[in-house]
Amino acid sequence: MSRLEGRVAAVSGGTRGIGRAIAEAFLDEGASVVINGRSAEKGSAALDEMGGGDRVAFWPGSVADQRVAEGLVDHAVETYGRIDILVCNAGGIGDTAPVVEMSDEEWQYELNLNLNHTFWTTRRALRHMIPQGSGRVIAISSVEGKVAKPNIAGYTANKHAINGFVKSVAREVGVNGVTVNAICPGIVLTDMVQERAGRAQGLGGVEELVSFYTANTALRRPVTVEEVAAFAVHLASEEGAGFSGGTISLDGGDAYY
Repeated sequence: MSRLEGRVAAVSGGTRGIGRAIAEAFLDEGASVVINGRSAEKGSAALDEMGGGDRVAFWPGSVADQRVAEGLVDHAVETYGRIDILVCNAGGIGDTAPVVEMSDEEWQYELNLNLNHTFWTTRRALRHMIPQGSGRVIAISSVEGKVAKPNIAGYTANKHAINGFVKSVAREVGVNGVTVNAICPGIVLTDMVQERAGRAQGLGGVEELVSFYTANTALRRPVTVEEVAAFAVHLASEEGAGFSGGTISLDGGDAYY
């Protein structure tokens, strides 16, 4: 039997990058999955490409909107009858700038997209997981939740907060059979990272971007979406039942804690 056979997962930001890789890995392990994304067109294309048949569904909109975030969980329950796994993957950097130049609007947008979406979806999912006595919440944080670089203060603050959030919530719901963890990837060469991270640091090409972000790591290379997805499968399965409250560095050896 596949490791996630019969389970239902919801993945925010699941039409591309890390979220897409996680959703595909869950499908491969037997789960039914609801993916979320801002573009209905990209969502429809993703469903076709993933080939999961009636085991994969799409929920449109930006989870920076509370109604969309909570609706993702509701749609999973309405479509498949339950929710067993929540992956809070959507997030990112908005308009990169030194904090002295950062607007209130940009700060609020990054807060909603990163931290608040994690809170909204987790709260909604726990209302189903606690009564059923089981569940997995996995937040995709970042190495920037443990270290910091200039010009991305909003993103960094949110990822630090997400790491604290999962530690606290894990202690609240562990007795209910629910685990709560964060995966903290280092640089992963998704299209968003190449666009946003490179611009934030004034970096042009991919080689310069990789060199900057991997110079102090043990592996001296980016992490792949497949590596993040494999770890998410482990946490979501019975193999990960004994691990909760963790902020796991999956960064090639950048933050050694």
